[in-house]
Amino acid sequence: MGAVRFAGYAAIFGRADRGGDVLLPGALVAAGAVPLLWQHRGDPIGTVEWLGEDARGLAVIGRIAGGEAARLVRAGAVDGLSFGYRARSVRQGAWRTIAAADLIEVSVVAQPMQVLARIHAVEDG
Repeated sequence: MGAVRFAGYAAIFGRADRGGDVLLPGALVAAGAVPLLWQHRGDPIGTVEWLGEDARGLAVIGRIAGGEAARLVRAGAVDGLSFGYRARSVRQGAWRTIAAADLIEVSVVAQPMQVLARIHAVEDG
């Protein structure tokens, strides 16, 4: 099977994830291109074509080059998104609030920490 393009949210602002982290709007800063990974593993599976914030969170459009990851996303078997980061400013309280962080990568995942971080649209690409 060939490549697949997708759109979704890698992060949702203002809602605690399963680990108790809350990401604030404007917290993430990407320094250059951000790799697209499978399950946070080191080898890229494609490219992040676009990243941007809106009122809901960190929106992403990506392209998976092919292979098993593309097949699973196309079939709807895997639809989670996540991101790797290095925190620069964190406030501790009932939740760990992330006010500033360096965005390291975006991953397609089976079980996202933020349950609302999902792929919403898929097309051949």
